[in-house]
Amino acid sequence: MSSDLDDSQFFEHAPVSLWLEDLSAIKALFDAWRAAGVSDVEAHFRDHPDALEACVAAIRVLAVNRRTLQLFKARDLSHLTANLDQVIRPDIREVHARNMAALWAGHTAFSGEGPNYTLEGERIDVLVNARIVPGHESDWRRVIVALEDISSRVRTEDRLKHSEHYARSLFEHSPMSLWIEDFSGIRRLFEAQRAAGVTDLRAFVVANPAFVVECTRAIQVVDINQATLRMHGARDKREVLDNLGLIFRDKMLSHFAEQLVELWEGRTSMQCETVNYTLSGQELSLHLQGSVLPGHEETWARVLVSLTDITARKQAEAYLQYVGRHDQLTKLANRAHFDEALKQAQEGPFPVSIIIADMNGLKAVNDSLGHAAGDDLLRRAGETLRKALGEDRCIARIGGDEFAVLLRGVNEVEAQAAIDRIERMAGLNNQFHTGPRLSFAIGTSTALDAVALSRAQHQADAAMYAAKRSHYRQMGYDRRG
Repeated sequence: MSSDLDDSQFFEHAPVSLWLEDLSAIKALFDAWRAAGVSDVEAHFRDHPDALEACVAAIRVLAVNRRTLQLFKARDLSHLTANLDQVIRPDIREVHARNMAALWAGHTAFSGEGPNYTLEGERIDVLVNARIVPGHESDWRRVIVALEDISSRVRTEDRLKHSEHYARSLFEHSPMSLWIEDFSGIRRLFEAQRAAGVTDLRAFVVANPAFVVECTRAIQVVDINQATLRMHGARDKREVLDNLGLIFRDKMLSHFAEQLVELWEGRTSMQCETVNYTLSGQELSLHLQGSVLPGHEETWARVLVSLTDITARKQAEAYLQYVGRHDQLTKLANRAHFDEALKQAQEGPFPVSIIIADMNGLKAVNDSLGHAAGDDLLRRAGETLRKALGEDRCIARIGGDEFAVLLRGVNEVEAQAAIDRIERMAGLNNQFHTGPRLSFAIGTSTALDAVALSRAQHQADAAMYAAKRSHYRQMGYDRRG
């Protein structure tokens, strides 16, 4: 994900409903219940229905995005939060109890499906994915929740269950992409390989990846529905059937290889995540469910496949992951990301250099000009480091005014050259800004092996503090800013 992404705009314009919630009051309830001897929260909910209602009442909604207001037909956040009892009604009790049980058990993420209601009383079936924002695992003060409207899917599934009479109509007009396929050609390819002595298909496709492509070409598509045409940007069914090679390719092949292994091992029902492509080349993230239809178990001549577009959900998940690994002010990596990268660097190759850069004078700027000016200086620092070292380097804000850079494959001379680029770029930055002057106290250390790397950050830190002391001596006072 691009490091210059505006997170507030991403949140506001995300294609799924996003909620930022404070569940610290629920944690306080849980702590009180544990202190009172409660060990099984689900049993506690059954015995004390008002306990679950107390959890619902304890939810504090801090922010929602535009899609949320549209979905629930709310004027604004205040309108929505004032009527949460209309959104979360008793018929979602079982789902909410499971979510609360997940938090009780110590999970930092949970998911589930259930009904919500708009402020006009309309039922919405939603897929809920929630995660405690990293850094708030101990207090639950920040929890981000993504709601995906699956009402169409749920309604379709209900119709399929209750009325075979409308099966064809439901197939053709289902909001999900549906395919009827003939896998008998794949079965014949399997039989030929078994006759040739192949017993482990997984190992076979690793050694012979062309076999996966051969199997995709053996698929005969019998029918597709209108949702499939819309999903893949096709005018009609013939356009899809004539361009299957554009749809089934690249990333799809690795997912399809796993499906082939399941079929080889006798599993005729499957579900997984996969990738297709539209006819214009756009990548689609999909949830696939497939099954050999009854009566065709011996030939695989009829296989029903449904595809649900989860591209928006994947984007939301990627956003949640980005938030957990990046500093929101500078758009650089955060300490957790840096520590993970440093751990991976233990495996080499070497040399590996670490640069620690501490901004000079940030405290003085905050004290004299205010934190807005200090924040602007921090953003300039992040921009300077990226331009000096490149977007592909691991550059992290690891403290209030402290930054760390991990340079894999960079020796001591090259690390010093990198420091020179930082200082030159800081000088250029100052020429273009009339605000406070940007400068760094910088230290570096180079490791030639994993043992030395374990000490390198401390050594770079010590070198930075020596540079910091020198800076303030030159400035005429011995005070860290």
